[in-house]
Amino acid sequence: MLTGNEIRVRREFGELMIEPFDARCINPNSYDVHLAGELLEYNEIILDAKSENRVRRITIPEEGIVLKPGKLYLGRTVEYTETDTLVPMYDGRSSCGRLGLFSHVTAGFGDLGFHGFWTLELTVVQPLRVYAGMRIGQICFFVPRGDIIQRYNGKYQGAADIIESRMCEDLY
Repeated sequence: MLTGNEIRVRREFGELMIEPFDARCINPNSYDVHLAGELLEYNEIILDAKSENRVRRITIPEEGIVLKPGKLYLGRTVEYTETDTLVPMYDGRSSCGRLGLFSHVTAGFGDLGFHGFWTLELTVVQPLRVYAGMRIGQICFFVPRGDIIQRYNGKYQGAADIIESRMCEDLY
């Protein structure tokens, strides 16, 4: 796992992109990321893995938005990341977890070569007001071991927005 200083060094040498970048977000072994100003909410009560499920877009107002238990909200990071030589991993911040906010359900692992914004799966234990721009998670980077013969080029590559599940593309 890279140290905070090594994240800075590899970014300066072009091996790692984090945009926008703020040196104050560097931690001992990760980089803090922020919640963007919009969320997606599924319209269906029952989600179907074989279908494209309809969503509605919600803008987070300046006064924040209250997330409700029992619902899944999709958000994204403000930061765009890109690296072809490191393995990124996302996890929520402990300060958010201590408020009962989970910012990823199971999708914290980024494949080698992922380029894009990170879609977040937001759920809460009790009602919680969240704000656009709040520090919500952190990304750490690992050095892969072995020859790199394949990089990620899947359905979420180049994510420029919040992307709802594309599981239906896997079911053939």
